[in-house]
Amino acid sequence: MAAVRFALDPAFAIGSVDRRLFGSFVEHMGRSVYSGIYEPSHPTADAAGTRGDVLELVRELGVSVVRYPGGNFVSSYRWEDGVGPVEHRPHRLDLAWRSLESNEFGVNEFLSWCADAGTEPMLAVNLGTRGVQEACDLLEYCNHPSGTYLSDLRAAHGVEKPHGVRLWCLGNEMDGPWQIGGKTADEYGRLAAETGKAMRLLDPEVELVLCGSSNSTMPTFGSWEATVLEHAYDYVDYLSLHSYYDPSDGDLDSFLASAVEMDRFIDAVIATCDHVAARTRRRRKINLSFDEWNVWYQGAFSGPENLEWQRAPRLIEDQYTVADAVVVGSLLISLLRHADRVSVACLAQLVNVIAPIMTQPGGPAWAQTIFHPFALTARYAGQQVLRVEPVGPTYDTARHGDVPVVDATATIDPDGAVAMFVVNRSRDAVPLQVDLRALPGRAAATHTALYDADWNARNTAEDPQRVRPRDVAAVAVDDGVMATTLPPVSWNLIRLAPPAVS
Repeated sequence: MAAVRFALDPAFAIGSVDRRLFGSFVEHMGRSVYSGIYEPSHPTADAAGTRGDVLELVRELGVSVVRYPGGNFVSSYRWEDGVGPVEHRPHRLDLAWRSLESNEFGVNEFLSWCADAGTEPMLAVNLGTRGVQEACDLLEYCNHPSGTYLSDLRAAHGVEKPHGVRLWCLGNEMDGPWQIGGKTADEYGRLAAETGKAMRLLDPEVELVLCGSSNSTMPTFGSWEATVLEHAYDYVDYLSLHSYYDPSDGDLDSFLASAVEMDRFIDAVIATCDHVAARTRRRRKINLSFDEWNVWYQGAFSGPENLEWQRAPRLIEDQYTVADAVVVGSLLISLLRHADRVSVACLAQLVNVIAPIMTQPGGPAWAQTIFHPFALTARYAGQQVLRVEPVGPTYDTARHGDVPVVDATATIDPDGAVAMFVVNRSRDAVPLQVDLRALPGRAAATHTALYDADWNARNTAEDPQRVRPRDVAAVAVDDGVMATTLPPVSWNLIRLAPPAVS
């Protein structure tokens, strides 16, 4: 195969990396909470009932922000059910996932867990079956210092200091016919505007996320975004995007190019935001919160409609392959490439439910294949994203047309350290050449890759280390050009140390 080439130049930067790009999502769905992050009887559980083995993996994953408690779950959730003495908390029917909810894990438990995990909380309010008052009540409970009924109630529940939650979602997927209390664009836009206005009066420091379309295939996609923004533009900071990428049809070539679809989705939503801003004479830009994204074998999921009522059922516990991990790595490249407008992103979800971390009740926790590109990108992505334009061979796909064989982005830190994130979508090895003449003083690079001769290889409880990143031979830089070879169907991290100080 012909070589792929690109050049790196720190003069051509796209934007700064917001660390919130490396977020995730915990919903009261399946085993995400119960026997996921929370299992009081587990050998590693702490006094709060949270699993220590999972917490250790979450820290290694490098998750910066976690969205909670949904998701579809939030649209019929009463947050008051999950605070106060556990023995007094009511058990409820969760209509979204046809489950029994014990409410033994709630707002304070989640926010305490976030503090232990070293991650920022992102709370969602119920705008399905509830509205302005309940959203303000939850905000007051969480953030007001003291001297009111709800702030004093929090103190009575053992949390004297306010949580200071900054990031809030105004509902979830409100255009979806599956959503409890779904709305038209005008209905939701008005409700979101009034909720946002009231929340800002209570706490001017909050950052608010407005619901965009549930996905780009919705019949109202585009018009929904425009309408809700016209109502709520002045009260929100971000517009949400959700998208999942399904390998169920077996078309590997198209699946490996899923980031092409993500790029188009992001570009379309940015265009809509800017169109509304131009038409309504707003100068402030709305940024994006891609707060649900992942690979999901949706073709294998029949939905919750026929499930028996039970606590923490096993739902969409997909077992991820090497190919899935390569796609997750490429989707992270897409998010970084749009760092000038995408400020928040959440891999959905964190544990057990289409997740990078899996657990067995009472047993082990382990990292799935998709864990590794996320963890390494979160760890090594620098402060600024550089413009990268690979030149090389393309291939034809059924879903996306003609696409590049190699996709890439790069970041740079103030000290000059560079991280390149590169995906080879080809089933053949591909030579890569990178022009570094604008980055003098580089003698060598390190190359780490995630790949396997079996693209369907998975990690399991019995073999949790089956698929891991591996070091490729040291890479030389000769006359300002770095050359290496990308393994077939691989995600790659190539790092350049800062230049030597003379």
